[in-house]
Amino acid sequence: MSDAASPPTDPTGDPTGDALRRLDAALLQLEAAVARRLEAEANPDDVAAERAIMAEDRARLAAALDAASARLAEVEAAADTVGRRLDRAIGTVETVLARPDP
Repeated sequence: MSDAASPPTDPTGDPTGDALRRLDAALLQLEAAVARRLEAEANPDDVAAERAIMAEDRARLAAALDAASARLAEVEAAADTVGRRLDRAIGTVETVLARPDP
């Protein structure tokens, strides 16, 4: 079992090797992000198309959220009504059970 205070190590037990691997992975991610950014700047039409698609998605998601919020309000109202009816029914049953036998 490994000690919680010990630094993470690679399979060979070398903490430096693990740190270098993580640094290399981070640099690869940074290079990929820079490449995507440069490509986006080189193709402004693509960026405009992406923005249009994102705006349509946003509008669609906003409508779906509004519909879901309305449905949630309906369900909560129905749950409140059912809860009140159950409380009344429980009270009625308790009253009947509390009556002494004739």
